[in-house]
Amino acid sequence: MNPIGSPPSSTLADFEVTLPADDDIGVRIAGLDARTLTAGQAAEVRALVYEHKLVVFEGQDLLDAEYIDLARVLGTPQVYFQHNYHHPDHPEIFVSSNLPFRGQKIGVAGTGAYWHSDCSFFTEPLSLTMITPRVMPENPRTTLYLDLARAFEALPEHLAQRLLGLRSIHEAKWRYKVQPCDVDKSLTELLEAFDALAPAVTHPAVIDHPVNGRRCLYLSSGFTVGFEGLPAEESRTLLAEVLALMERKEFIHEHRWAAGEVTLWDNRQLNHCAGDKHENDHSTSYRIGVYDELEFYTNQPAGRLLA
Repeated sequence: MNPIGSPPSSTLADFEVTLPADDDIGVRIAGLDARTLTAGQAAEVRALVYEHKLVVFEGQDLLDAEYIDLARVLGTPQVYFQHNYHHPDHPEIFVSSNLPFRGQKIGVAGTGAYWHSDCSFFTEPLSLTMITPRVMPENPRTTLYLDLARAFEALPEHLAQRLLGLRSIHEAKWRYKVQPCDVDKSLTELLEAFDALAPAVTHPAVIDHPVNGRRCLYLSSGFTVGFEGLPAEESRTLLAEVLALMERKEFIHEHRWAAGEVTLWDNRQLNHCAGDKHENDHSTSYRIGVYDELEFYTNQPAGRLLA
């Protein structure tokens, strides 16, 4: 990354803003207390996220309520639809943890260890995601990000043109985390219940970004199960071909966790995946989903339930 100075008119002019090197993603902002973020600065942060796909706030020490306040300045915090992920005091906070809280289990351990864009299985997916570590593991921990715009640009022309006419099917039930209340229920019952709660949806396989107009593959090996309207075998073969092309190393950015950092990214332009975990290595992270009040993509038709 190459440090640059913000222009004099920038509301972030008093802080160190470091832009990524060519073909990389991610802006780093140092010296800013996120508790004091103004509406004008938040607009600039969103602009940086849309342009560079990911922003890292360095050196933060936010209380839980202050963390939620930051989400409110950036947009509208999400309350995740499954209560077992909620922080007991703050439903806006999605907890990934393998440690007890006040002597009780909190959140879910081992979340997101597969490529996905958050909530792509909703008709209105989640615009932005923000995450901060609360308990750092002893061993280095990373989150991987997959650049969906660059992946689309690199597709062979015939394949790109074919995908432009297709809708992808997104389904979350295969990632369901079993809960204590599921004891004595069959797998069929669990899958049927989750289907009723979050039925499969479709989106364009390639989406147009509402701010910068970039075309991005809107697919993931975590939640995409096929293409609407194609025979099953053809759908599986095409999806496997595209996933193999898009998940190449040159499109992947590795972000290493650091204490006190808050990371914000654009789910339209990035898939993400939890990095390697080490057995018995304790960690806790707090996620807040943020809706930015924009259309998720501008090409139509928008997200809809699978017919």
